[in-house]
Amino acid sequence: MNKTSFLILRLGVATSMFGHGLVRLLKLNGFSHWMVGSFQKSFLPAAIVVPFSYALPIAEFVIGVLLLIGLFTRLALIAGAGAMILLIFGTTTIENWDAIPTQLLHLIFFAVLLQFIQSNTWALDKQLQKK
Repeated sequence: MNKTSFLILRLGVATSMFGHGLVRLLKLNGFSHWMVGSFQKSFLPAAIVVPFSYALPIAEFVIGVLLLIGLFTRLALIAGAGAMILLIFGTTTIENWDAIPTQLLHLIFFAVLLQFIQSNTWALDKQLQKK
């Protein structure tokens, strides 16, 4: 993968994560209540869903920011993949099959970017390596 393609994909997934996190952070309590309500009929206990519903927007926002600026890119990609895997699992427990393709697409982008991490040249990571 060339440097420009990597940058475009990194910025695309970064913007998605950043945007998801930002809009949810701005209405964090409402998002948490919505998520808890969505999981009422799943087997997951509220003791897991509630903290996750508050942590997810923070994680999405931080992952998005790190990927936008290209800082700790490898770690951010791994964290993003982990978040998607958790979301996919949660989505299956409430049988929201329509949401899974989008989550899988994000997961694929994280995996592809990790595979071609050596093409991550337009990033703060590279500037820090020079020092």
